[in-house]
Parts: sequence; C-alpha cells; structure tokens
Amino acid sequence: MCLAMNEDKAGPGKYAASTSNRNFQGRQGPGARTLLMSPIMAAAAAVHGRVVDVRQLARALR
Repeated sequence: MCLAMNEDKAGPGKYAASTSNRNFQGRQGPGARTLLMSPIMAAAAAVHGRVVDVRQLARALR
C-alpha cells in the first residue's frame, strides 16, 4: 500500500507497517494504526508475518 488513495487501505483498528517518514493520522486508511519502522524491520515483519525484533534475529543467525 502506498498512501491509501485507492482501495489498498488498512481498515479501522488494523495495523500497517510503514517505512515512510511522511506519516500522519489516516495516511494508511481511516482509523488505521501505523507502525513506523526501518526497512530491515519491515522486511523481517513481512517474512515472519508479524513484527519481530531484528536484534534477536541477528543473534539467532550467529
């Protein structure tokens, strides 16, 4: 999703992960909540299907 100008929006009360620094209330959809994160955090969340701590992932990979 980019900026909720089309039908690709997070619903009310739903969470979206974003790496954009241009966030404001309603940016990803009316009533949606945005978790601002680094690109590596967003990639890890996409792979795992949930927000994860990349520091723990890095330790596990050593």
